[in-house]
Amino acid sequence: MTTPLDNAADFERVRRGQFDPALRDEVLRGLRAVRKTLPPKLFYDDTGASLFERICALPEYYPTRTELGILERCVGELARLAGPECALIEYGSGAGVKVRLLLDALDRPVAYVPIDIAAEQLARVAGEIAAEYPGVAVRPVRADYTRAFSLPPLPPNARRVAFFPGSTIGNFDPAAAATFLGRIRRTVGDDGALILGADRIKDRETLESAYDDAQGVTAAFNLNMLRRLNRELGADFDLESFMHRACWDSRAHRVEMHLVSLRDQVVTVAGERIPFESGESVWTESSYKFDEDSLRELATSAGFGIEKLWTDEDDRFWVGFMRAV
Repeated sequence: MTTPLDNAADFERVRRGQFDPALRDEVLRGLRAVRKTLPPKLFYDDTGASLFERICALPEYYPTRTELGILERCVGELARLAGPECALIEYGSGAGVKVRLLLDALDRPVAYVPIDIAAEQLARVAGEIAAEYPGVAVRPVRADYTRAFSLPPLPPNARRVAFFPGSTIGNFDPAAAATFLGRIRRTVGDDGALILGADRIKDRETLESAYDDAQGVTAAFNLNMLRRLNRELGADFDLESFMHRACWDSRAHRVEMHLVSLRDQVVTVAGERIPFESGESVWTESSYKFDEDSLRELATSAGFGIEKLWTDEDDRFWVGFMRAV
């Protein structure tokens, strides 16, 4: 359980986080498995957050600029649907670029709760937004939003509107995605709403290029996970002995990212020896893609009804406004 930060003077406290013992146990369980896995939340230390900002600007990585373009066109209608004096709750706030579009368009928003696991970036962005929007109570929460955490006090009559952009919902497998959105549904309450970004199914070349760019930034982002384990769990991964791989699974409708061992080796993690065979991979991320039917099914299973969907001229991405039902 995390403690919300209640005022601007507390922003600096988000920098004090340490490696969570529960996350350590999750790491070890994944590496002991027959098909080794690591949780995507490990990407987002301060270095990983910086690398992800670079990924978002890459020519191959269409989701960020496509979603931004959709938001720029539909933000007025989103604001109308959200209503006046709402409390905006953003899951995975990152660099805070997209939320500024909403804050500019919303009618007298009363609060903004950015939730992120990257401490330094969260503190910086929350401070910037608090200065830019003095009429909005900014209450940052450093948390792994895939687990239970506490929200700060919010005005009791404010409509709660969750914001989950970037197609991050695709990082959950379908059952976990429904469970996660169900928790958001309980958080926003019966009068609440969700603004969701979701990537659409498209051709293999476009998808694999987006997750394996020519400059190697995504590879560095993936390999940084091992660097973080070396630093925070006393692991001894040799980064030169692993390579990044991204592949599209057309049956499961997901892009998978892996770290592939280039030789037989044994790696120590938190005092435990983990063997790797040459060619064996660690599955670090899935990114599920949606058609309209699968997106509506997901929303319904979580207790939301899709009020409206917007897409781009090339049908690459969805932005949806979903009301609690």
